[in-house]
Amino acid sequence: MTRPSTSRAEIHRLARLSPFELKGEFVRLAQTHQDGQKGRSTAHLLNAGRGNPNWVATGPREAFYALGYFGLAESRRVWTADDLGGMPDLPGTGQRFDRWCRSHPALPGVELLRDCVRLGVERFGFDRDAWLHELADAVVGDSYPVPDRMLTHAEQVARGYLAEELMDRRPPAGTMDLFATEGGTAAMCYVFDSLMKNGLLHKGDRIALMVPVFTPYIEIPELEDYEFDVVRVEAGMFAETGVRQWRYPTEEVAKLADPAVKLVCLVNPSNPPSLALSRRVADQIKEIVATSNPNLLIVTDDVYGTFVNGFRSLAADLPRNTLLVYSYSKHYGCTGHRLGLIGLNRDNVVDELIAALPPAEKERLARRYGTLTLEPERLRFVDRLVADSRQVALNHTAGLSLPQQAQLVLFSLFALLPEGKAYKARVQGVVRERLDLLLEGSGMRIADDPQRAGYYVELDLLAEAERTAGADFAAYLEKTYEPTEPLFRLAEQTGVVLLNGGGFDGPQWSVRVSLANLDSLDYLKIGHHLKEIFAEYRREWEAGRG
Repeated sequence: MTRPSTSRAEIHRLARLSPFELKGEFVRLAQTHQDGQKGRSTAHLLNAGRGNPNWVATGPREAFYALGYFGLAESRRVWTADDLGGMPDLPGTGQRFDRWCRSHPALPGVELLRDCVRLGVERFGFDRDAWLHELADAVVGDSYPVPDRMLTHAEQVARGYLAEELMDRRPPAGTMDLFATEGGTAAMCYVFDSLMKNGLLHKGDRIALMVPVFTPYIEIPELEDYEFDVVRVEAGMFAETGVRQWRYPTEEVAKLADPAVKLVCLVNPSNPPSLALSRRVADQIKEIVATSNPNLLIVTDDVYGTFVNGFRSLAADLPRNTLLVYSYSKHYGCTGHRLGLIGLNRDNVVDELIAALPPAEKERLARRYGTLTLEPERLRFVDRLVADSRQVALNHTAGLSLPQQAQLVLFSLFALLPEGKAYKARVQGVVRERLDLLLEGSGMRIADDPQRAGYYVELDLLAEAERTAGADFAAYLEKTYEPTEPLFRLAEQTGVVLLNGGGFDGPQWSVRVSLANLDSLDYLKIGHHLKEIFAEYRREWEAGRG
């Protein structure tokens, strides 16, 4: 191997980009490598940069397609004229569904659909006709979402899913209201926007980020609309020399005790270290809220929670203070569906803070939401999120599309069935096998942690250099090369694409490997390439010493 063709100055300049934009440069270099290797059996671009999984949950999709056929049957029953149908009727939907299932026994997805419908009745106590009518009408997509925040049965199912998967089957007291969104990314945007619109955050306010963290949580606060004063709570603990724990020291978490910190954002399990928050840290945050900073707002993004058995969200431990963001994309392999949720307990600090705003602010908000209700001061924050998502004036057409909500419901119910639990174990096993192969190939060590989700792994190359060859070798790398130089070498000389961990506010010499989007044996190859890169650096260092 040799140094990359990209100059150090250019590497330094490109490092200003978001890791997701810098990835484009790595892909270009890797593609050039692949093109130069054409005709060789080893030519293969290995892009482990993005977290889009390469698995798909097929069962709940089949149930969705089967539901589509039932929905069309219901439509044609009301009105049939060539390609023109009517809007499904409610009375008798349950009996018609039973007859339809009996007449389509071989249709893929019918059996799982029937199980999902049954589970809705047995677990949630749904009226069968109303439940099936909501599903049939949703899959046809013939109406605006009503209620606009989320369909009635859909919300109850999703609430049960979150209690099962993100709250260790022990949800807090009270009711969590849900807003179905176009993926977790839309949920993030809506939360930041509405907190500002409602005077809960102001330009220049102090917020905290628990880092490393998904890059948009870093970049959004820097935008001119926000310009927040950001406090970083850093996961800086080591298990031993050269082996990071990616855990938060007590003194770092203590930064949240400052009442000037109005909001803290975290991804749990973290991205990219992929570790669930420890009980110690969760308890420390609970104590801070109980004593020093009772109005601290918490945004927890728990998209990877399903990859840790027994996972428990801060939304379960601190329901009054926490806005939950969740996406179905990773667990079900459905990034293209754009299925997300915002959750907020009905008894919450956010509404109390709005109620305590100064008279002038209340008057401003009354004008903002006054076209929606004659009592705008009673409009809850979760419903303000919906209105703000459509510039208030389009509130009557807000909400996630009904076919998307139908698929979201079927994903949720699938998880509560034995088939869904078996699926969960399989996808957990997939990422763990890939992590083992990556470590086998690279020879690197990571901390043993039962709370590891394993969807990503963040590897600190400088720490690994110190572990394997001592502090002098690490100092040489830091002095001689840009932190992202190894990524340029990997892309240009091996066709491997990884992301720079510094772009997630991790250590500058760390790299993020997605364990979700390549075949398992590819991670063994990536590990071998990382090992060879390190060997090359070490040879250069030793040659210079001689």
